[in-house]
Amino acid sequence: MKRSIILLAAGLTLSGCVVGPNYVSPAPKAPAQGDLSQASAPGFVPDEPPADWWKLFDTPVIDRLVGEALSANTDLRVAEANLRQARAVLRETRSQRLPSTTVNAQATHARTPGAAMGIPNASFEGETYTVGLDASYQVDLFGKITRAIQAGRADVEASQAAYDLTRVTVVAETIRAYADACAAGQQLKVASQTLKLQEDTFDLTRRLEAGGRGTGLETAQGGALLEQTRATVPVFEAQRKAALFRLATLTGKPPAEAPTDVAGCETVPVVKQAIPVGNGATLLARRADVRAAERRLASATAQIGVATADLYPNISIGGSIGSTALDPKDLFNSSSFRFSVGPLLSFSFPNMSVARARIAQARAGADAALATFDGTWLTALRDTETALASYVAQGQRVEALRRGRDQSAEAARIARLRYRAGAEPFQTVLDAERSLANNELSLAQAESDFSDATVTLFLALGGGWQQSPQG
Repeated sequence: MKRSIILLAAGLTLSGCVVGPNYVSPAPKAPAQGDLSQASAPGFVPDEPPADWWKLFDTPVIDRLVGEALSANTDLRVAEANLRQARAVLRETRSQRLPSTTVNAQATHARTPGAAMGIPNASFEGETYTVGLDASYQVDLFGKITRAIQAGRADVEASQAAYDLTRVTVVAETIRAYADACAAGQQLKVASQTLKLQEDTFDLTRRLEAGGRGTGLETAQGGALLEQTRATVPVFEAQRKAALFRLATLTGKPPAEAPTDVAGCETVPVVKQAIPVGNGATLLARRADVRAAERRLASATAQIGVATADLYPNISIGGSIGSTALDPKDLFNSSSFRFSVGPLLSFSFPNMSVARARIAQARAGADAALATFDGTWLTALRDTETALASYVAQGQRVEALRRGRDQSAEAARIARLRYRAGAEPFQTVLDAERSLANNELSLAQAESDFSDATVTLFLALGGGWQQSPQG
């Protein structure tokens, strides 16, 4: 008994020894701590993106839809469940620091041959009653449990980052679906206006033909252009429905319950103020995929310590108290009392090949996790710089197409006036109206692309926040 206590005390004293490498995050060493190269363009400011970045669109419908998506989106529910699962696994791992206990009670009726006890030609039959409490405690002599807890904690934080990434993505895709529905509505509006204009021109050519000033060729050409424009309407209608169906699914509803107020939207959402983009260092801290990769690296590093601990002895302390009697009323008599206590030592020496192979596996896993982390932050910088450049380019494209649309509208107006006055052939009107229709649709598409580029930029910037679900 005294020796057992001495061994237990020695084990507890040595339990502060933790084998394996201590983790140091490589994130501060990543060469991305300065300003983003594309952030100096007009339209950007160095402020950090706000937590509720979608409110920069200043659109109440977007605020409502984002709230619905965050409450009911199925992908977000999966990510939240995965996070709760990781937390439960960590609690299980932490429980290894505590003694394990088992309460048992047993009643048996048995017949035993006397020969088994050295008494020939006899047998013994009767009942035996047993109650007891067994307890064991694993001494974390070389830090195996400590490293496992560190790995579990890092896994929880990686799951948290995965939840954050899902959350940011759900918000972005909700806004994107809303913008696509509005873009399709805007293109329908443009097509309807163009149809009205071309119908007026078509009616004019028929009246002129009836009056002897026009020809059947001109009337046929006007009708052909009119039908070409009319053919675009069902395509835009289908695009709007598809966006509404996506929006319904993102907010946890069946397609038939798509928001009716969005179906009437004809203006794509835009941010009318400078975009806050932060800098490279804060970008890496915000990006959920970078944080997840860094936490997986931390977990993989801790697993090296878990594997290394198998090179050393494993000590546990076990004990048992209870009572065994032939009659239930004797279970609590002092004569029926029993106990045992002592250490258990297990050691795989001298065959260490399995342990060393596991260490090699863990080191290779950590090397892969480090490479993944480096690739993730490089990709994050590339995506952000690309999104910044695309945002600027799409904005410039919209402005140029808007000026071109205005010039085409003026040219079409002049061409119709001169055609009525007999100063221009009908082909001039056709070319002017075809050019105007194309420019109108190009501008509508460009405004849609600019809105999409805005969402992509905020997604690349990491959303600017993280929020933990309860549980």
